[in-house]
Amino acid sequence: MLSRKIPSRKLTVTFSFLAAALLGGCSSQYQVSTNLDEENFKEYFSPTRVKIYQSEQEFPGDHRYIGLVEGQDCQLKPHHAAADEINARTEARRQADEKKANAVIFTGCTDIKSAQCISLRVCYAKAYQVLGQ
Repeated sequence: MLSRKIPSRKLTVTFSFLAAALLGGCSSQYQVSTNLDEENFKEYFSPTRVKIYQSEQEFPGDHRYIGLVEGQDCQLKPHHAAADEINARTEARRQADEKKANAVIFTGCTDIKSAQCISLRVCYAKAYQVLGQ
């Protein structure tokens, strides 16, 4: 009985081409969609765009009052980090930036009882547009 063996190298090359053809045909049918918003990468908020002052006397130039802003940090679950004043202040600065302000004066921060949060820290500030900054 004669048995004919296919050389191992030919078998590997043939199998590789077959696998590549099958995978290549399938790959064109898939689309990738994500929840990433391209605008978030173009307009990244940096807290340094909104400077913190202690009083209006510290402003280096003319200023215009924009309005009140507030930021909050909520601890949703017991295993999450406790509500933090730094996060609440950063959120207030983000709101000021959205209103085209470049300066804030914080008037206070407080803990508030909430049905949705285990702990909730809220910080309040006055937002300004300062010229010459």
